[in-house]
Amino acid sequence: MCSIIGYKGNLYAAPVLIDSLKKMEYRGYDSVGISTIDDGTMLVRKGVGKVAEVDKHLELNGMPGKTGIGHTRWATHGRVNDINAHPHTDCSGSIAVVHNGIIENYEDLKTELIHKGHSFKSDTDSEVIAHLIEEHYMSNKDVKSVMIETCKRLKGAFAFVSVFENGTLSGARFDEPLIIGIDQNACFISSDVLGFLKYTDKAIFLDNRDIVIVDNSGMQLFDFDGNTVNRHPTEVAWELAAADKGRYAHHTLKEIHEQSKIILKFNNRDTKRLNQFCNSLSDAQSVYITGSGSSYHAALIGKYLMGKYPRIRVECVMSSEFQYVQDLIDNHAVVIAISQSGESADVLQAVKAAKQKGATILSIVNITTSSLARISDCFLEIGCGPEIGVAATKSFTSQLLVLYGIINNLCKDFRFWKDLGSLAESTEATLSIESEIEKISDKIKSFKDMYIMGRALHYPIALEGALKIKELSYIHAEGIAGGELKHGPLAVVDKNTLVFVINPSDSTYGDIISNTHEIKARGATIIGISDVRNNVYDYLIKIPSVDEILYPLVEVIPFQLLAYYLALVSNADPDYPRNLAKSVTVK
Repeated sequence: MCSIIGYKGNLYAAPVLIDSLKKMEYRGYDSVGISTIDDGTMLVRKGVGKVAEVDKHLELNGMPGKTGIGHTRWATHGRVNDINAHPHTDCSGSIAVVHNGIIENYEDLKTELIHKGHSFKSDTDSEVIAHLIEEHYMSNKDVKSVMIETCKRLKGAFAFVSVFENGTLSGARFDEPLIIGIDQNACFISSDVLGFLKYTDKAIFLDNRDIVIVDNSGMQLFDFDGNTVNRHPTEVAWELAAADKGRYAHHTLKEIHEQSKIILKFNNRDTKRLNQFCNSLSDAQSVYITGSGSSYHAALIGKYLMGKYPRIRVECVMSSEFQYVQDLIDNHAVVIAISQSGESADVLQAVKAAKQKGATILSIVNITTSSLARISDCFLEIGCGPEIGVAATKSFTSQLLVLYGIINNLCKDFRFWKDLGSLAESTEATLSIESEIEKISDKIKSFKDMYIMGRALHYPIALEGALKIKELSYIHAEGIAGGELKHGPLAVVDKNTLVFVINPSDSTYGDIISNTHEIKARGATIIGISDVRNNVYDYLIKIPSVDEILYPLVEVIPFQLLAYYLALVSNADPDYPRNLAKSVTVK
Protein backbone atom coordinates (compact mmCIF):
# COMPACT_ATOMS: atom_id res chain seq x y z
CA MET A 1 0.00 0.00 0.00
CA CYS A 2 1.13 3.52 -0.84
CA SER A 3 3.25 4.12 -3.90
CA ILE A 4 6.53 5.99 -3.68
CA ILE A 5 8.73 7.25 -6.47
CA GLY A 6 11.92 9.26 -6.63
CA TYR A 7 13.55 10.60 -9.80
CA LYS A 8 16.82 12.28 -10.66
CA GLY A 9 17.76 12.75 -14.30
CA ASN A 10 17.77 14.88 -17.42
CA LEU A 11 13.99 15.17 -17.80
CA TYR A 12 11.72 17.49 -15.86
CA ALA A 13 10.77 15.48 -12.81
CA ALA A 14 7.11 16.42 -12.34
CA PRO A 15 5.70 14.82 -15.54
CA VAL A 16 7.78 11.69 -14.88
CA LEU A 17 6.57 11.48 -11.28
CA ILE A 18 2.92 11.97 -12.25
CA ASP A 19 3.16 9.34 -14.98
CA SER A 20 4.79 6.92 -12.55
CA LEU A 21 2.19 7.52 -9.84
CA LYS A 22 -0.64 6.82 -12.28
CA LYS A 23 0.96 3.46 -13.06
CA MET A 24 1.15 2.60 -9.34
CA GLU A 25 -2.12 4.13 -8.17
CA TYR A 26 -3.57 0.70 -7.38
CA ARG A 27 -1.26 0.68 -4.33
CA GLY A 28 -3.03 3.65 -2.74
CA TYR A 29 -5.32 6.42 -3.91
CA ASP A 30 -6.50 8.48 -0.92
CA SER A 31 -4.24 11.44 -1.70
CA VAL A 32 -1.36 12.48 -3.94
CA GLY A 33 1.66 14.71 -3.67
CA ILE A 34 5.01 15.49 -5.24
CA SER A 35 8.05 17.54 -4.35
CA THR A 36 10.64 18.85 -6.80
CA ILE A 37 13.92 20.74 -6.44
CA ASP A 38 14.28 23.85 -8.59
CA ASP A 39 17.59 25.71 -8.32
CA GLY A 40 18.05 24.66 -4.71
CA THR A 41 14.46 25.45 -3.72
CA MET A 42 12.08 22.79 -2.38
CA LEU A 43 8.60 22.84 -3.95
CA VAL A 44 5.74 20.75 -2.53
CA ARG A 45 2.17 20.33 -3.77
CA LYS A 46 -0.26 17.73 -2.45
CA GLY A 47 -3.97 17.10 -2.04
CA VAL A 48 -6.80 14.60 -1.52
CA GLY A 49 -7.99 12.57 -4.49
CA LYS A 50 -6.64 10.46 -7.30
CA VAL A 51 -3.61 11.43 -9.34
CA ALA A 52 -5.48 12.93 -12.30
CA GLU A 53 -7.79 14.95 -10.04
CA VAL A 54 -5.02 16.41 -7.87
CA ASP A 55 -2.83 17.05 -10.89
CA LYS A 56 -5.62 19.00 -12.58
CA HIS A 57 -6.43 20.99 -9.44
CA LEU A 58 -2.87 21.80 -8.36
CA GLU A 59 -1.11 21.67 -11.76
CA LEU A 60 1.47 19.22 -10.48
CA ASN A 61 2.74 18.58 -14.00
CA GLY A 62 3.98 22.13 -14.32
CA MET A 63 6.31 22.07 -11.32
CA PRO A 64 9.92 22.82 -12.36
CA GLY A 65 13.05 20.88 -11.49
CA LYS A 66 14.74 17.66 -12.61
CA THR A 67 14.86 15.93 -9.21
CA GLY A 68 11.85 15.00 -7.13
CA ILE A 69 9.75 12.53 -5.19
CA GLY A 70 6.09 11.53 -5.36
CA HIS A 71 3.53 9.51 -3.42
CA THR A 72 0.00 8.14 -3.45
CA ARG A 73 -1.36 7.34 -0.01
CA TRP A 74 -3.38 4.55 1.57
CA ALA A 75 -4.14 6.03 4.97
CA THR A 76 -3.00 4.27 8.15
CA HIS A 77 -2.24 7.08 10.61
CA GLY A 78 -4.31 10.24 10.40
CA ARG A 79 -7.39 11.12 8.39
CA VAL A 80 -7.47 11.58 4.64
CA ASN A 81 -6.78 15.28 4.15
CA ASP A 82 -4.32 17.60 2.44
CA ILE A 83 -2.09 17.98 5.49
CA ASN A 84 -1.66 14.23 5.99
CA ALA A 85 -0.86 13.67 2.31
CA HIS A 86 2.79 13.03 1.43
CA PRO A 87 5.45 14.37 0.94
CA HIS A 88 6.16 15.54 4.49
CA THR A 89 8.81 18.15 5.14
CA ASP A 90 11.07 19.09 8.02
CA CYS A 91 10.80 22.39 9.93
CA SER A 92 12.97 24.30 7.48
CA GLY A 93 11.25 22.95 4.38
CA SER A 94 14.58 21.81 2.97
CA ILE A 95 14.01 18.03 3.32
CA ALA A 96 10.96 16.11 2.05
CA VAL A 97 10.04 12.48 2.62
CA VAL A 98 7.59 9.94 1.15
CA HIS A 99 7.01 6.74 3.12
CA ASN A 100 5.33 3.35 2.94
CA GLY A 101 4.82 1.21 6.05
CA ILE A 102 4.28 1.91 9.73
CA ILE A 103 6.73 3.49 12.18
CA GLU A 104 5.79 1.72 15.38
CA ASN A 105 7.73 4.04 17.70
CA TYR A 106 6.63 7.28 16.02
CA GLU A 107 4.89 8.62 19.15
CA ASP A 108 8.08 8.34 21.22
CA LEU A 109 10.15 9.87 18.42
CA LYS A 110 7.63 12.67 17.93
CA THR A 111 7.64 13.55 21.63
CA GLU A 112 11.43 13.56 21.68
CA LEU A 113 11.65 15.76 18.57
CA ILE A 114 9.04 18.22 19.85
CA HIS A 115 11.07 18.63 23.05
CA LYS A 116 14.04 19.47 20.82
CA GLY A 117 12.05 22.25 19.15
CA HIS A 118 10.59 20.52 16.08
CA SER A 119 7.12 21.51 14.95
CA PHE A 120 4.79 18.92 13.37
CA LYS A 121 2.00 19.68 10.92
CA SER A 122 0.36 16.28 10.27
CA ASP A 123 -1.12 13.38 12.24
CA THR A 124 0.94 10.79 10.38
CA ASP A 125 3.70 8.54 11.62
CA SER A 126 5.63 9.33 8.42
CA GLU A 127 6.42 12.93 9.29
CA VAL A 128 8.80 11.87 12.08
CA ILE A 129 11.20 10.60 9.40
CA ALA A 130 11.60 14.07 7.90
CA HIS A 131 12.26 15.65 11.30
CA LEU A 132 14.58 12.85 12.37
CA ILE A 133 16.63 13.34 9.20
CA GLU A 134 16.66 17.09 9.88
CA GLU A 135 17.84 16.55 13.45
CA HIS A 136 20.84 14.52 12.31
CA TYR A 137 21.50 16.71 9.25
CA MET A 138 21.79 19.87 11.36
CA SER A 139 24.88 18.50 13.09
CA ASN A 140 26.30 16.42 10.24
CA LYS A 141 25.81 17.28 6.57
CA ASP A 142 27.01 13.83 5.46
CA VAL A 143 23.86 12.21 4.00
CA LYS A 144 25.23 8.68 4.46
CA SER A 145 25.72 9.16 8.21
CA VAL A 146 22.35 10.90 8.48
CA MET A 147 20.53 8.01 6.76
CA ILE A 148 22.25 5.37 8.90
CA GLU A 149 21.45 7.16 12.15
CA THR A 150 17.85 7.79 11.05
CA CYS A 151 17.20 4.16 10.07
CA LYS A 152 18.64 2.89 13.34
CA ARG A 153 16.07 4.93 15.27
CA LEU A 154 13.04 3.65 13.36
CA LYS A 155 11.06 0.62 14.54
CA GLY A 156 8.54 -1.14 12.36
CA ALA A 157 8.31 -1.78 8.63
CA PHE A 158 9.26 1.01 6.27
CA ALA A 159 10.45 2.08 2.88
CA PHE A 160 11.05 5.76 2.34
CA VAL A 161 12.65 8.15 -0.11
CA SER A 162 13.88 11.59 0.88
CA VAL A 163 15.01 14.53 -1.21
CA PHE A 164 17.32 17.34 -0.06
CA GLU A 165 17.43 20.91 -1.35
CA ASN A 166 20.81 20.24 -2.93
CA GLY A 167 19.19 17.64 -5.21
CA THR A 168 20.35 14.50 -3.37
CA LEU A 169 17.94 11.55 -3.27
CA SER A 170 18.16 8.88 -0.60
CA GLY A 171 16.08 5.82 0.21
CA ALA A 172 15.98 2.94 2.67
CA ARG A 173 13.96 -0.21 3.20
CA PHE A 174 13.11 -2.57 6.03
CA ASP A 175 10.37 -5.15 5.41
CA GLU A 176 8.81 -2.97 2.68
CA PRO A 177 9.73 -3.09 -1.03
CA LEU A 178 12.04 -0.53 -2.60
CA ILE A 179 13.47 -0.85 -6.09
CA ILE A 180 15.98 1.19 -8.09
CA GLY A 181 15.44 1.76 -11.80
CA ILE A 182 18.60 2.51 -13.79
CA ASP A 183 18.69 4.40 -17.06
CA GLN A 184 21.69 5.89 -18.83
CA ASN A 185 20.57 9.41 -17.95
CA ALA A 186 18.37 8.87 -14.89
CA CYS A 187 17.80 7.00 -11.67
CA PHE A 188 14.47 6.02 -10.11
CA ILE A 189 13.71 4.81 -6.58
CA SER A 190 10.28 3.20 -6.45
CA SER A 191 8.02 0.88 -4.48
CA ASP A 192 7.04 -0.93 -7.70
CA VAL A 193 8.72 -1.68 -11.02
CA LEU A 194 5.67 -0.27 -12.78
CA GLY A 195 6.79 3.11 -11.49
CA PHE A 196 9.68 3.22 -13.97
CA LEU A 197 9.08 0.40 -16.44
CA LYS A 198 8.11 2.90 -19.16
CA TYR A 199 11.61 4.38 -18.93
CA THR A 200 13.86 1.42 -18.17
CA ASP A 201 13.68 -2.34 -17.60
CA LYS A 202 16.90 -2.44 -15.55
CA ALA A 203 16.13 -2.78 -11.86
CA ILE A 204 18.04 -3.29 -8.63
CA PHE A 205 15.94 -4.90 -5.91
CA LEU A 206 17.16 -3.65 -2.57
CA ASP A 207 17.47 -6.12 0.28
CA ASN A 208 16.31 -5.50 3.83
CA ARG A 209 18.44 -2.90 5.62
CA ASP A 210 19.72 -1.43 2.34
CA ILE A 211 20.20 2.31 1.87
CA VAL A 212 20.71 4.10 -1.45
CA ILE A 213 21.99 7.62 -2.11
CA VAL A 214 21.83 9.25 -5.54
CA ASP A 215 23.61 12.57 -6.02
CA ASN A 216 25.52 14.39 -8.75
CA SER A 217 28.51 12.06 -8.31
CA GLY A 218 26.52 8.85 -8.80
CA MET A 219 24.87 6.17 -6.69
CA GLN A 220 25.97 4.57 -3.40
CA LEU A 221 24.54 1.39 -1.86
CA PHE A 222 25.25 0.37 1.74
CA ASP A 223 23.55 -1.26 4.70
CA PHE A 224 22.37 0.11 8.04
CA ASP A 225 25.86 -0.50 9.46
CA GLY A 226 27.50 1.55 6.70
CA ASN A 227 29.00 -1.39 4.83
CA THR A 228 29.05 -1.13 1.05
CA VAL A 229 26.77 -3.68 -0.62
CA ASN A 230 26.64 -4.92 -4.20
CA ARG A 231 23.23 -5.49 -5.79
CA HIS A 232 23.25 -6.61 -9.40
CA PRO A 233 20.77 -5.16 -11.92
CA THR A 234 17.97 -7.39 -13.17
CA GLU A 235 16.08 -7.05 -16.45
CA VAL A 236 12.38 -6.87 -15.67
CA ALA A 237 10.43 -9.14 -17.99
CA TRP A 238 6.91 -7.65 -17.80
CA GLU A 239 5.63 -5.74 -20.80
CA LEU A 240 4.36 -2.28 -19.93
CA ALA A 241 1.44 -2.77 -22.33
CA ALA A 242 0.08 -5.44 -19.98
CA ALA A 243 -0.63 -2.68 -17.48
CA ASP A 244 -2.81 -0.70 -19.90
CA LYS A 245 -6.61 -1.01 -19.99
CA GLY A 246 -6.73 -1.34 -23.77
CA ARG A 247 -10.31 -1.30 -25.06
CA TYR A 248 -11.82 -2.02 -21.64
CA ALA A 249 -13.39 0.59 -19.38
CA HIS A 250 -11.53 -0.69 -16.33
CA HIS A 251 -8.46 -2.76 -15.52
CA THR A 252 -10.66 -5.16 -13.55
CA LEU A 253 -12.80 -6.05 -16.56
CA LYS A 254 -9.73 -6.44 -18.77
CA GLU A 255 -8.12 -8.77 -16.24
CA ILE A 256 -11.28 -10.88 -15.92
CA HIS A 257 -11.25 -11.37 -19.68
CA GLU A 258 -7.56 -12.31 -19.74
CA GLN A 259 -8.20 -15.54 -17.83
CA SER A 260 -8.84 -17.78 -20.84
CA LYS A 261 -5.52 -16.65 -22.38
CA ILE A 262 -3.74 -17.40 -19.10
CA ILE A 263 -5.07 -20.96 -19.19
CA LEU A 264 -3.86 -21.44 -22.77
CA LYS A 265 -0.29 -20.45 -21.96
CA PHE A 266 -0.15 -22.24 -18.61
CA ASN A 267 1.82 -25.28 -19.78
CA ASN A 268 4.92 -23.10 -20.39
CA ARG A 269 6.32 -23.74 -16.93
CA ASP A 270 9.72 -24.42 -15.37
CA THR A 271 9.62 -28.21 -15.00
CA LYS A 272 12.88 -28.37 -13.04
CA ARG A 273 11.63 -25.90 -10.46
CA LEU A 274 8.26 -27.67 -10.26
CA ASN A 275 10.02 -30.98 -9.58
CA GLN A 276 12.09 -29.38 -6.81
CA PHE A 277 8.94 -27.88 -5.30
CA CYS A 278 7.06 -31.19 -5.36
CA ASN A 279 10.01 -33.20 -4.04
CA SER A 280 10.02 -30.98 -0.95
CA LEU A 281 6.32 -31.69 -0.49
CA SER A 282 6.77 -35.43 -0.88
CA ASP A 283 9.48 -35.50 1.78
CA ALA A 284 7.60 -33.36 4.31
CA GLN A 285 6.26 -34.72 7.59
CA SER A 286 3.76 -31.87 7.83
CA VAL A 287 2.51 -29.33 5.29
CA TYR A 288 0.91 -25.95 5.88
CA ILE A 289 -0.53 -23.59 3.26
CA THR A 290 -0.95 -19.93 4.12
CA GLY A 291 -2.26 -16.84 2.35
CA SER A 292 -4.50 -13.82 2.80
CA GLY A 293 -7.74 -12.84 1.06
CA SER A 294 -8.13 -14.50 -2.32
CA SER A 295 -4.81 -16.29 -1.86
CA TYR A 296 -6.23 -17.93 1.27
CA HIS A 297 -9.22 -19.16 -0.74
CA ALA A 298 -6.81 -20.63 -3.28
CA ALA A 299 -5.01 -22.26 -0.36
CA LEU A 300 -8.28 -23.92 0.74
CA ILE A 301 -8.65 -25.45 -2.71
CA GLY A 302 -5.01 -26.55 -2.57
CA LYS A 303 -5.67 -28.31 0.74
CA TYR A 304 -8.65 -30.14 -0.75
CA LEU A 305 -6.74 -31.25 -3.85
CA MET A 306 -3.69 -32.46 -1.94
CA GLY A 307 -5.76 -34.42 0.50
CA LYS A 308 -7.95 -36.06 -2.13
CA TYR A 309 -5.36 -37.03 -4.74
CA PRO A 310 -1.73 -37.39 -3.58
CA ARG A 311 -3.13 -38.00 -0.06
CA ILE A 312 -0.98 -35.33 1.59
CA ARG A 313 -2.42 -34.10 4.87
CA VAL A 314 -2.38 -30.31 4.81
CA GLU A 315 -3.28 -27.61 7.32
CA CYS A 316 -4.55 -24.34 5.85
CA VAL A 317 -3.93 -21.22 7.96
CA MET A 318 -4.74 -17.58 7.30
CA SER A 319 -1.48 -15.66 7.29
CA SER A 320 -2.78 -13.21 9.89
CA GLU A 321 -3.53 -16.18 12.20
CA PHE A 322 -0.29 -18.04 11.55
CA GLN A 323 1.50 -16.49 14.52
CA TYR A 324 -0.92 -18.31 16.83
CA VAL A 325 -0.04 -21.78 15.48
CA GLN A 326 3.65 -21.30 14.75
CA ASP A 327 4.63 -23.44 17.76
CA LEU A 328 3.52 -26.46 15.70
CA ILE A 329 6.18 -25.73 13.07
CA ASP A 330 9.54 -27.51 13.14
CA ASN A 331 12.36 -28.39 10.75
CA HIS A 332 10.35 -31.26 9.28
CA ALA A 333 7.56 -28.97 8.14
CA VAL A 334 6.94 -27.43 4.73
CA VAL A 335 5.08 -24.13 4.48
CA ILE A 336 3.55 -23.09 1.16
CA ALA A 337 2.89 -19.36 1.04
CA ILE A 338 0.61 -17.96 -1.66
CA SER A 339 0.74 -14.26 -2.50
CA GLN A 340 0.13 -12.20 -5.63
CA SER A 341 2.40 -9.34 -4.64
CA GLY A 342 4.90 -11.31 -2.56
CA GLU A 343 5.01 -8.31 -0.24
CA SER A 344 1.96 -8.86 2.01
CA ALA A 345 2.99 -8.15 5.58
CA ASP A 346 0.99 -10.99 7.15
CA VAL A 347 2.37 -13.54 4.70
CA LEU A 348 5.96 -12.41 5.17
CA GLN A 349 5.59 -12.46 8.95
CA ALA A 350 4.25 -16.03 8.80
CA VAL A 351 7.05 -17.17 6.51
CA LYS A 352 9.78 -15.58 8.59
CA ALA A 353 8.44 -17.22 11.75
CA ALA A 354 8.34 -20.62 10.01
CA LYS A 355 11.83 -20.16 8.59
CA GLN A 356 13.21 -19.44 12.06
CA LYS A 357 11.74 -22.79 13.16
CA GLY A 358 13.69 -24.52 10.37
CA ALA A 359 10.74 -25.15 8.04
CA THR A 360 11.19 -25.41 4.29
CA ILE A 361 9.53 -22.43 2.61
CA LEU A 362 7.80 -22.88 -0.74
CA SER A 363 5.88 -20.07 -2.37
CA ILE A 364 3.50 -19.38 -5.23
CA VAL A 365 4.02 -15.82 -6.42
CA ASN A 366 3.35 -13.48 -9.32
CA ILE A 367 6.46 -11.37 -8.83
CA THR A 368 9.61 -13.46 -8.85
CA THR A 369 11.74 -10.65 -7.45
CA SER A 370 9.42 -10.06 -4.48
CA SER A 371 10.45 -10.40 -0.85
CA LEU A 372 8.51 -13.66 -0.55
CA ALA A 373 10.19 -15.23 -3.58
CA ARG A 374 13.63 -14.26 -2.32
CA ILE A 375 13.07 -15.65 1.17
CA SER A 376 11.70 -18.97 -0.16
CA ASP A 377 13.67 -22.17 -0.65
CA CYS A 378 11.75 -22.65 -3.88
CA PHE A 379 9.00 -20.69 -5.61
CA LEU A 380 6.63 -21.19 -8.52
CA GLU A 381 5.56 -18.27 -10.67
CA ILE A 382 1.87 -17.85 -11.54
CA GLY A 383 2.88 -15.71 -14.53
CA CYS A 384 -0.31 -13.71 -15.02
CA GLY A 385 1.48 -10.38 -15.57
CA PRO A 386 0.64 -7.12 -13.81
CA GLU A 387 -2.73 -7.09 -12.08
CA ILE A 388 -3.80 -3.50 -11.55
CA GLY A 389 -7.36 -3.98 -10.29
CA VAL A 390 -7.26 -4.14 -6.50
CA ALA A 391 -9.59 -7.16 -6.36
CA ALA A 392 -7.81 -10.35 -7.41
CA THR A 393 -9.24 -11.92 -10.56
CA LYS A 394 -6.74 -13.35 -13.03
CA SER A 395 -4.16 -13.84 -10.27
CA PHE A 396 -6.61 -16.08 -8.38
CA THR A 397 -7.17 -18.22 -11.48
CA SER A 398 -3.42 -18.38 -12.04
CA GLN A 399 -2.83 -19.51 -8.46
CA LEU A 400 -5.37 -22.30 -8.96
CA LEU A 401 -3.66 -23.39 -12.17
CA VAL A 402 -0.33 -23.67 -10.37
CA LEU A 403 -1.98 -25.73 -7.62
CA TYR A 404 -3.49 -28.06 -10.24
CA GLY A 405 -0.05 -28.32 -11.82
CA ILE A 406 1.45 -29.35 -8.48
CA ILE A 407 -1.17 -32.10 -8.13
CA ASN A 408 -0.41 -33.30 -11.65
CA ASN A 409 3.26 -33.56 -10.77
CA LEU A 410 2.62 -35.37 -7.50
CA CYS A 411 0.25 -37.83 -9.19
CA LYS A 412 2.57 -38.96 -11.97
CA ASP A 413 0.07 -41.08 -13.86
CA PHE A 414 -2.93 -38.81 -13.54
CA ARG A 415 -3.84 -35.55 -15.30
CA PHE A 416 -6.78 -33.35 -14.41
CA TRP A 417 -7.03 -32.02 -17.96
CA LYS A 418 -5.91 -33.43 -21.26
CA ASP A 419 -6.53 -30.31 -23.28
CA LEU A 420 -5.90 -26.84 -21.92
CA GLY A 421 -7.53 -25.48 -25.04
CA SER A 422 -10.82 -27.10 -24.07
CA LEU A 423 -10.61 -25.62 -20.58
CA ALA A 424 -9.86 -22.20 -22.06
CA GLU A 425 -12.91 -22.56 -24.32
CA SER A 426 -15.08 -23.30 -21.28
CA THR A 427 -13.70 -20.19 -19.59
CA GLU A 428 -14.39 -18.14 -22.72
CA ALA A 429 -17.93 -19.55 -22.86
CA THR A 430 -18.52 -18.36 -19.31
CA LEU A 431 -17.19 -14.91 -20.19
CA SER A 432 -19.55 -14.80 -23.18
CA ILE A 433 -22.61 -14.49 -20.89
CA GLU A 434 -21.32 -11.17 -19.55
CA SER A 435 -24.31 -9.21 -20.86
CA GLU A 436 -26.71 -11.60 -19.12
CA ILE A 437 -24.81 -11.19 -15.86
CA GLU A 438 -24.94 -7.40 -16.30
CA LYS A 439 -28.75 -7.59 -16.52
CA ILE A 440 -28.97 -9.79 -13.42
CA SER A 441 -26.76 -7.33 -11.55
CA ASP A 442 -29.23 -4.55 -12.27
CA LYS A 443 -32.13 -6.69 -11.01
CA ILE A 444 -30.45 -7.59 -7.71
CA LYS A 445 -28.75 -4.27 -6.92
CA SER A 446 -31.29 -3.37 -4.19
CA PHE A 447 -30.48 -6.40 -2.01
CA LYS A 448 -28.56 -5.45 1.13
CA ASP A 449 -27.56 -9.00 2.07
CA MET A 450 -26.25 -11.69 -0.24
CA TYR A 451 -25.20 -15.23 0.60
CA ILE A 452 -23.27 -17.69 -1.52
CA MET A 453 -23.56 -21.40 -0.77
CA GLY A 454 -21.36 -24.26 -1.87
CA ARG A 455 -19.96 -27.60 -0.76
CA ALA A 456 -16.57 -29.31 -1.09
CA LEU A 457 -14.44 -27.52 -3.72
CA HIS A 458 -17.25 -25.02 -4.27
CA TYR A 459 -17.18 -23.68 -0.71
CA PRO A 460 -13.89 -21.78 -1.19
CA ILE A 461 -15.41 -20.29 -4.35
CA ALA A 462 -18.41 -19.22 -2.27
CA LEU A 463 -15.98 -17.40 0.02
CA GLU A 464 -14.16 -15.89 -2.94
CA GLY A 465 -17.40 -14.80 -4.61
CA ALA A 466 -18.56 -13.11 -1.41
CA LEU A 467 -15.19 -11.37 -1.09
CA LYS A 468 -15.44 -10.02 -4.64
CA ILE A 469 -18.94 -8.62 -4.06
CA LYS A 470 -17.90 -7.00 -0.76
CA GLU A 471 -14.73 -5.54 -2.23
CA LEU A 472 -16.22 -3.99 -5.34
CA SER A 473 -19.89 -3.21 -4.64
CA TYR A 474 -19.78 -2.66 -0.84
CA ILE A 475 -22.82 -4.96 -0.46
CA HIS A 476 -22.73 -7.32 2.51
CA ALA A 477 -21.99 -10.79 1.15
CA GLU A 478 -21.16 -14.01 2.96
CA GLY A 479 -19.99 -17.43 1.83
CA ILE A 480 -21.61 -20.38 3.61
CA ALA A 481 -21.05 -24.15 3.53
CA GLY A 482 -24.17 -25.99 2.43
CA GLY A 483 -23.89 -28.52 5.23
CA GLU A 484 -23.84 -25.71 7.82
CA LEU A 485 -27.08 -24.12 6.62
CA LYS A 486 -29.22 -25.45 9.48
CA HIS A 487 -26.49 -24.73 12.03
CA GLY A 488 -27.09 -20.99 11.93
CA PRO A 489 -27.27 -19.30 8.50
CA LEU A 490 -30.89 -20.35 7.87
CA ALA A 491 -31.97 -18.05 10.73
CA VAL A 492 -31.22 -14.94 8.65
CA VAL A 493 -32.95 -16.13 5.47
CA ASP A 494 -36.21 -14.40 4.54
CA LYS A 495 -37.90 -12.69 1.58
CA ASN A 496 -35.29 -9.93 1.64
CA THR A 497 -32.39 -12.36 1.21
CA LEU A 498 -30.57 -13.21 -2.00
CA VAL A 499 -28.76 -16.56 -2.15
CA PHE A 500 -26.41 -17.76 -4.87
CA VAL A 501 -26.04 -21.53 -4.96
CA ILE A 502 -22.96 -23.00 -6.64
CA ASN A 503 -24.39 -26.21 -7.97
CA PRO A 504 -22.83 -27.88 -11.02
CA SER A 505 -23.85 -31.45 -11.81
CA ASP A 506 -21.22 -33.20 -9.70
CA SER A 507 -21.21 -35.22 -6.47
CA THR A 508 -22.51 -32.23 -4.46
CA TYR A 509 -25.53 -31.54 -6.69
CA GLY A 510 -28.25 -33.42 -4.80
CA ASP A 511 -27.29 -32.10 -1.37
CA ILE A 512 -27.18 -28.52 -2.61
CA ILE A 513 -30.61 -28.87 -4.25
CA SER A 514 -32.01 -30.02 -0.88
CA ASN A 515 -30.42 -27.02 0.81
CA THR A 516 -31.83 -24.74 -1.87
CA HIS A 517 -35.39 -25.95 -1.31
CA GLU A 518 -35.00 -25.14 2.39
CA ILE A 519 -33.92 -21.62 1.50
CA LYS A 520 -36.67 -21.22 -1.10
CA ALA A 521 -39.29 -22.19 1.49
CA ARG A 522 -38.26 -19.13 3.54
CA GLY A 523 -38.98 -16.79 0.62
CA ALA A 524 -35.43 -16.01 -0.49
CA THR A 525 -34.49 -15.20 -4.08
CA ILE A 526 -32.28 -17.93 -5.56
CA ILE A 527 -29.66 -17.61 -8.29
CA GLY A 528 -28.15 -20.87 -9.45
CA ILE A 529 -24.60 -21.14 -10.79
CA SER A 530 -24.84 -24.45 -12.66
CA ASP A 531 -24.52 -26.30 -15.92
CA VAL A 532 -28.08 -27.65 -15.58
CA ARG A 533 -31.45 -25.98 -15.04
CA ASN A 534 -33.66 -26.53 -12.02
CA ASN A 535 -37.06 -25.03 -11.25
CA VAL A 536 -35.96 -24.04 -7.76
CA TYR A 537 -33.82 -21.22 -9.19
CA ASP A 538 -35.32 -17.78 -9.79
CA TYR A 539 -32.41 -17.07 -12.12
CA LEU A 540 -29.80 -19.34 -13.65
CA ILE A 541 -26.27 -18.31 -14.58
CA LYS A 542 -25.35 -21.19 -16.83
CA ILE A 543 -21.75 -22.38 -16.87
CA PRO A 544 -20.26 -25.07 -19.14
CA SER A 545 -19.90 -28.68 -18.01
CA VAL A 546 -16.29 -29.52 -17.20
CA ASP A 547 -14.41 -32.18 -15.26
CA GLU A 548 -15.69 -32.10 -11.68
CA ILE A 549 -12.34 -31.06 -10.28
CA LEU A 550 -12.07 -28.08 -12.63
CA TYR A 551 -15.32 -26.32 -11.81
CA PRO A 552 -13.66 -23.69 -9.57
CA LEU A 553 -11.93 -22.28 -12.66
CA VAL A 554 -15.19 -21.54 -14.45
CA GLU A 555 -17.63 -20.88 -11.60
CA VAL A 556 -15.56 -18.08 -10.08
CA ILE A 557 -15.94 -15.96 -13.24
CA PRO A 558 -19.67 -15.16 -12.82
CA PHE A 559 -18.93 -13.77 -9.36
CA GLN A 560 -16.11 -11.60 -10.69
CA LEU A 561 -18.44 -10.19 -13.35
CA LEU A 562 -21.33 -9.78 -10.90
CA ALA A 563 -19.10 -7.87 -8.50
CA TYR A 564 -17.88 -5.67 -11.34
CA TYR A 565 -21.35 -4.75 -12.59
CA LEU A 566 -22.78 -4.35 -9.09
CA ALA A 567 -19.97 -1.84 -8.52
CA LEU A 568 -20.96 0.07 -11.67
CA VAL A 569 -24.66 0.29 -10.74
CA SER A 570 -23.58 1.51 -7.29
CA ASN A 571 -21.36 4.22 -8.86
CA ALA A 572 -18.29 2.64 -7.26
CA ASP A 573 -14.92 2.44 -9.01
CA PRO A 574 -14.24 -1.29 -9.52
CA ASP A 575 -10.51 -0.73 -9.97
CA TYR A 576 -10.05 1.20 -6.73
CA PRO A 577 -12.47 0.06 -4.00
CA ARG A 578 -12.64 2.30 -0.96
CA ASN A 579 -10.38 1.61 2.02
CA LEU A 580 -8.46 -1.12 0.18
CA ALA A 581 -5.09 -1.35 -1.53
CA LYS A 582 -3.59 -3.99 -3.80
CA SER A 583 -0.59 -4.91 -1.68
CA VAL A 584 -1.24 -4.86 2.07
CA THR A 585 2.27 -4.24 3.29
CA VAL A 586 1.33 -3.25 6.85
CA LYS A 587 -0.32 -5.42 9.48
